[in-house]
Amino acid sequence: MTITGKMATGLVLLVGSVLVFSGPAWSDGKGKKKDETKEAVEMSKTAKVTIEQAIKTAQEKVAGKVIEAELDREHDRTVWEVEIVGADDKVMEMHIDADSGAVIDTEEKGAEKKEHKDKKGKDKKD
Repeated sequence: MTITGKMATGLVLLVGSVLVFSGPAWSDGKGKKKDETKEAVEMSKTAKVTIEQAIKTAQEKVAGKVIEAELDREHDRTVWEVEIVGADDKVMEMHIDADSGAVIDTEEKGAEKKEHKDKKGKDKKD
């Protein structure tokens, strides 16, 4: 067998191995995606607030550009999760009740609580 033939055979074996071992991961993702879609359809049927209303409410509270809005389930209720990039390049995430249109909370996405040391050198969270 020539060097080119050996390289081609090796490449085919490599690609085949990748497909065999990653196949189950692909099939698992498809089933979950269908479940998420079905859940989203069910939530949309019960939501009284539209995506347009949720975005408008979010933009009244936080100035910036909306980059994502989706219907989600949190704490046993349906909420609109709206993400906005502000002028300071921070991404703010706002939860809006899908039944009443009330703002539930607003937080900076990816923000972590700062840890400080107390006088004895122990970690203390804000």
